[in-house]
Amino acid sequence: MQFQKITVVAVGLLGGSLGLAVRHRRLARETAGYARRPATIAESEKMGALDYVTTDLLAAVSSADLVILCPPLAQMKPLVKQLLPALKRGAIVTDVGSVKAGVVRDLEPLIAKAGAHFVGSHPMAGAEKTGVLAAREDLFQCAVCVVTPTRKTNRTALKKVAQFWKAVGGHVLTLSPEVHDTLVSRSSHLPHVVAATLASQILAPGSPKPQAALCANGFRDTTRIASGSPEMWRDIALANRKNISRALDGFAAELRKFQSALKRNDAKAVTKFFETAKLRRDNWCACNASPSSE
Repeated sequence: MQFQKITVVAVGLLGGSLGLAVRHRRLARETAGYARRPATIAESEKMGALDYVTTDLLAAVSSADLVILCPPLAQMKPLVKQLLPALKRGAIVTDVGSVKAGVVRDLEPLIAKAGAHFVGSHPMAGAEKTGVLAAREDLFQCAVCVVTPTRKTNRTALKKVAQFWKAVGGHVLTLSPEVHDTLVSRSSHLPHVVAATLASQILAPGSPKPQAALCANGFRDTTRIASGSPEMWRDIALANRKNISRALDGFAAELRKFQSALKRNDAKAVTKFFETAKLRRDNWCACNASPSSE
């Protein structure tokens, strides 16, 4: 498959990686990008992420067949409102947002009024590093890429978006926006909250002096994602707050059960806790040889 022009709105880690993947696989005759900061243009040129990047949103979007929205969630609707005058009729717009229900609800009618088609997407790929200089051509290789159609979704547009994610190396999974948000609140958003809590608590300024020196590989691995963009994760947490709150309730209940076992000095219950976790994770790893980084 090949598009005439693909535009990435907000060229960062995901947007830059998409540009590299598209260019490497020759999925478009022309790739364009929009960036808020002139510095990002220079960084994109250094990486060779896209054919060109501009701070002129309308110029970037003009004549594009496929527009991929990659900004933080809170910026998506304002940016779409700005780009609508340049959006080609019949164009396809998708996104990479980690929360889908609100995005689909906000963007689907706006883009439909412009005579274009919106299909919600979420590639389960990323890293704690941010910015286009961290972009990788293989970021989406073997990653699960979720598409979230509604009853109003144009079927041809949906098919093309699914083909696009397959073409950059992903495995496509179709879910409703609501089911997607429930599931990622547990598997993606909750782990980030836990990692951030550990980093904040254990490395607090009032901690004993040797504490940081005793934070070895286990701590480093468990808290890696806490180094992600605070702006991005603020938007994710607020956009999916109800589901994340429920996930936290379930997590806290499991912690309380384990704490109770410790207080009772219940060796059998403590052993079962760790055995169950090991078995479930080992089985998951066996079925998912290349888990994504998000």
